[in-house]
Amino acid sequence: MRRVLAGVALGVILGGCGSGLFGNPFGGPSTMLAKADRLTAEGDYRSAVAAYDAYLTQNSDDSRAVRARRDAVASIMTTRDEMTRLTQELARVREELAKREGDLTKVRQEADKLRADLERLKQIDLQLEKRK
Repeated sequence: MRRVLAGVALGVILGGCGSGLFGNPFGGPSTMLAKADRLTAEGDYRSAVAAYDAYLTQNSDDSRAVRARRDAVASIMTTRDEMTRLTQELARVREELAKREGDLTKVRQEADKLRADLERLKQIDLQLEKRK
């Protein structure tokens, strides 16, 4: 009887150890959730979404609050990606604007030269009319 109990106890202990080696890389449910929350707090949103997804895959019965957190993190990622895209677009537009402002300055300088030339031609024309 003692041998049977010792064998069962040993089987349970070894079974528990073995399942830890081949289990989920994120850990148990509470560990998985804590890791996802930690990744979110650290700003590693892509990894956090993956951790939330892993948690939700294994714990679909406890998913309402976690799904909301996961969706919030996914929304943050989407917003950050959009902000990055818009920042790049803004930099491109500012560069284009600076180029156009340079072109406008050149056109204004040319217009000033043409006005001065036109004024000189008018003066020459007036002097020629006075001589006649």
